[in-house]
Amino acid sequence: MSRIVGSKQAEQLKQYGNNYFQKNRFGAAIDAYTEAITLCPNIPIYWTNRALCHRKRDDWKRVEEDCRKAIQLDHNSVKAHYYLGLALLQKEEYAEGVRELEKALDLGRGANPGRYIVEEIWEELAKAKYMEWEHESTRRSWELQNLKESCESALKEKHVLASFQTEGHKDENSLPKQLEAIGGVFMKAAADDTPTEVPDYLCCNITLDIFRDPVITTSGFTYERAVILDHLQKVGKFDPITREPLYPSQLVPNLAIKEAVRAFLDRHGWAYRIE
Repeated sequence: MSRIVGSKQAEQLKQYGNNYFQKNRFGAAIDAYTEAITLCPNIPIYWTNRALCHRKRDDWKRVEEDCRKAIQLDHNSVKAHYYLGLALLQKEEYAEGVRELEKALDLGRGANPGRYIVEEIWEELAKAKYMEWEHESTRRSWELQNLKESCESALKEKHVLASFQTEGHKDENSLPKQLEAIGGVFMKAAADDTPTEVPDYLCCNITLDIFRDPVITTSGFTYERAVILDHLQKVGKFDPITREPLYPSQLVPNLAIKEAVRAFLDRHGWAYRIE
């Protein structure tokens, strides 16, 4: 009986915490969730709700602590992995933070792909990936530029020595051509880090943005899952291109496009940029 009473009290305290949170009274919300945790420490949502309050107060150490506890209780907690990923990014533990965000994204897509949090997680993951690319791209660019300058200097030096050995006779056209060839080689080496356009087949027919969670319809067209689900719910149960009848149950993950997008983003981190 006491366990049932405690559980009801904990749920009531959670509701109090939710109300406080809605009014931006994060300290009071934390107190309410803490009382709920004291009564029922094995309920993961109490921990993730408190973690969200800590996030709002930029208390990332406590965010991490609460999320790790929530994950111990529920390995499939989308919010716990998501908030933990954000906390780790704040600590500049980028690799582990990105892994947690990717885990949250996969879990979120499986649980309820239309939820706002899936989009939110993807945007945070994209920002982290873009920052990672920007850092690595700057390093690679600096290294390539230094190597290019060294090659050009060595080539010029070789050209001068050759002219002395041939008693001043030299081919005036050979050096510019060789320097141009070196420039071309280094331009190709930097191509992956040079922003261009994302291929059309990797972009949604509706949003024109690169796919995040592509699904294919019975008519063979591929759309972003959240976008086509929104269309089916708000506009009508038909394919926006062919106008043929279409239902959510007929959407199938396009694994080939998903893998192609992953491969493209791995090579071209600049494509993670969100305008």
